[in-house]
Amino acid sequence: MGWALLLLIAVAVLWAIFTYNGLVSLRNKVQNGWKQIDVQLKRRHDLIPNLVNTVRGAMEFERGTLERVIAARSRAAQAQGVRETSAAEGELSQALRQLFALVESYPTLRSNDNILKLQEEITTTENQISFARQFYNDMVMRFNTQQEVFPASLIASRFGFRRAEFFSAEEADRAVPEVDLSMRA
Repeated sequence: MGWALLLLIAVAVLWAIFTYNGLVSLRNKVQNGWKQIDVQLKRRHDLIPNLVNTVRGAMEFERGTLERVIAARSRAAQAQGVRETSAAEGELSQALRQLFALVESYPTLRSNDNILKLQEEITTTENQISFARQFYNDMVMRFNTQQEVFPASLIASRFGFRRAEFFSAEEADRAVPEVDLSMRA
């Protein structure tokens, strides 16, 4: 009877250790995922002034669009936490889309190699941000699920693990763009 009780206690302790270590590992992966997003957002924030300065001269009368991009970049660079960063980055994405749409309407800008390179770098960075967000949200889902399933939830609540926040799309990013394929002149 004594050996059986010791074996049961040993199994319970080992299970608690493995569960705790698994939660710590997932929490660290969530934090790593967030840092990967942060690195890509920094890269994006660094590219935007170059883009704005490159198009500024040719788009002098489009000053409002450039100012919106600059202001949105500033808010995004200062944002803290997942929710605030998500909202600020959504606003910046909208401002960049407007800027790129305007660039397309200027033949001299469309043919400028510097603008094309910057546009390509920003597009590449946007893709990397998207992948980083997906990785982060996958890790958040795994971490949150692990905290909720029984019996791991006992360890999670006992040691103060908190749910992580998803990086979600803003309403403007969810909107379906209007496409007009009519052949009007």
